[in-house]
Amino acid sequence: MATGADVRDILELGGTESENIGIINKKDIINSDKKKSKKSSETLTFKRPEGMHREVYALLYSDKKDAPPLLPSDTTQGYRTVKAKLGSKKVRPWKWMPFTNPARKDGAMFYHWRRAAEEGKDYPFARFNKTVQVPVYSEQEYQMYLHDDAWTKAETDHLFDLSRHFDLRFVVIHDRYDHQQFKKRSVEDLKERYYHICAKLANIRAAPGTDLKIPVFDAGHERRRKEQLERLYNRTPEQVAEEEYLIQELRKIEARKKEREKRTQDLQKLITAADTTTEQRRAERKAPKKKLPQKKETEKPAVPETAGIKFPDFKSAGVTLRSQRMKLPSSVGQKKIKALEQMLMELGVDLNPMPTEEIVQMFNELRSDLVLLYELKQAFANCEYELQMLRHRYEALAKAGGTGPSVEGGSHADGHSGPCSDEGKSDIKDQIIDVVGAPLTPNSRKRRESASSSSSVKKVKKP
Repeated sequence: MATGADVRDILELGGTESENIGIINKKDIINSDKKKSKKSSETLTFKRPEGMHREVYALLYSDKKDAPPLLPSDTTQGYRTVKAKLGSKKVRPWKWMPFTNPARKDGAMFYHWRRAAEEGKDYPFARFNKTVQVPVYSEQEYQMYLHDDAWTKAETDHLFDLSRHFDLRFVVIHDRYDHQQFKKRSVEDLKERYYHICAKLANIRAAPGTDLKIPVFDAGHERRRKEQLERLYNRTPEQVAEEEYLIQELRKIEARKKEREKRTQDLQKLITAADTTTEQRRAERKAPKKKLPQKKETEKPAVPETAGIKFPDFKSAGVTLRSQRMKLPSSVGQKKIKALEQMLMELGVDLNPMPTEEIVQMFNELRSDLVLLYELKQAFANCEYELQMLRHRYEALAKAGGTGPSVEGGSHADGHSGPCSDEGKSDIKDQIIDVVGAPLTPNSRKRRESASSSSSVKKVKKP
């Protein structure tokens, strides 16, 4: 049975221990809401606003519900960055003082604020004043080494004065050049004259046995470069479109060439594998039975991976079933497996023979040879199809008057081609560009593979 203390706890009624022991009064039940509000007002709880992260809210209030500090404080001792202690030293005095910039030659005076301890020192940004060292020549050096019939000394002096004044910015030098007093020169002419004089002076003044870094300027190359750039800029939209078309056709030709080379390599691998397998079988038949295992280990030629089927070797310790050696590896595709089964059925060979040692070896060799035969016939069908396609394209070009024996018959006596319009010429150009061989579509490739597989199955068993 519940006591008065239990009822007070349920109703959250306050009071001393002596009051909690007594009987519940009517006032306690009526005034329970007032006591609840008084208790809740004493302990205020702060709820985290919606959308605010927990870490951000933790920075605002601590566990003691204190307000965050106004200034950062460090009350713990440890490995921390030492904070600046304001007011520990006297403020260093600053002074309004004049200064001059060494880069200016007019002696202009400027003022700025600097520390009093730095009074009298050089301007700190003067070290960034970098100037180009333009060589200076004498009258004797010019007459002996630098004389040129196309240039006068006054014009050369004018060029070097502008180079010194504008820091070898030759476009600005060409703009400020006195073309009225002197001959009109291009930017390449000014550069060629300047660097020629610099190379001559470097050779004259260099000590014997020192490696020189002589500046070289190829004026002819620079003129050709600008001429090509101007031609490129002045192209018409038709020329740009034609160039893009030719670039795309060139990429197609290169892609087809790579694909054809890859097919040739694959075909060569298949032929080499077939020859190697044949020679190996002949050697095994001629060799005596006792020396057969030794010759297998020492004189076995390396067969490419694409030759037939490469069965795994079970050399691990433990008990294994001999029938596991007859299992086809995962590298053989589903299409080859179906073709292999069909060829074995045509030959009347059981798909799962008794796995004796001799039968397993001969059965694996037979399936490997059948797969190699399937790949060779497939490659032969591909080559035959490509040859036929190129023959048809050649005949179409010969009829159109592009190449071949019908070119002479289709031309007039005056040397012009026959009744071939501009549209016909454009078609001929497209055919000539595409004569390397079009890439095979997936549908044509599938049709050809199915046809070759069916023909290979029919031709395996000779009558």
